[in-house]
Amino acid sequence: MALKVFTSLFIFIAISSLVASDPDSLQDLCVADKSAGTKVNGFACKEAANVTEADFFFAGLAKPAVINTSVGSVVTTANVEKISGLNTLGVSLSRIDYEAGGLNPPHTHPRATEVIFVLDGELDVGFITTADKLISKHIKKGDIFVFPKALVHFQKNNGDKPASVISAFNSQLPGTQAIAATLFSATPAVPDNVLTKAFQIGTKEVQKIKSKFGPKS
Repeated sequence: MALKVFTSLFIFIAISSLVASDPDSLQDLCVADKSAGTKVNGFACKEAANVTEADFFFAGLAKPAVINTSVGSVVTTANVEKISGLNTLGVSLSRIDYEAGGLNPPHTHPRATEVIFVLDGELDVGFITTADKLISKHIKKGDIFVFPKALVHFQKNNGDKPASVISAFNSQLPGTQAIAATLFSATPAVPDNVLTKAFQIGTKEVQKIKSKFGPKS
């Protein structure tokens, strides 16, 4: 089973590289030099003599993460910030673990399409088009689902057992904007009169929601 999972991941990455949204690389590799002060749509390249196998390795997706969030899910990323060798390659992965009843709240990835592969459990997933149409599906272990680039999407574990997925992206750093957190925990804060008008609720309700999120650190 493990072989099938990793075979699927390799297929994800291969497909992603064919339609990568990040700029094409002009050299064999450009391991991210995160200590460099200059960034031009990515990280500067580390000196080739200083590149090692550690720049291309990450073991952080092997085991389920500890879930201690209010929404009941945890995302573990394997992007260029964790794997320096991904710089300029246009691909990355994440693992998402959900407790029973857990939610990965509505969010977008502004720089990438996402493909998820269900490792364990079952999920109700969906995305919303710019025509406000919800495309949703119940998926289970071994299934694949695609979330188009930049569209709002979510995953919900409505079962009584934990679930987990591997996500593949056609970007080294896809970015994530959680809709509620973005609007109610921005710094500086989004003005209350903007949120009351947008959501057709009162100022007290806006303040109550903001208090649950708090400012981003």
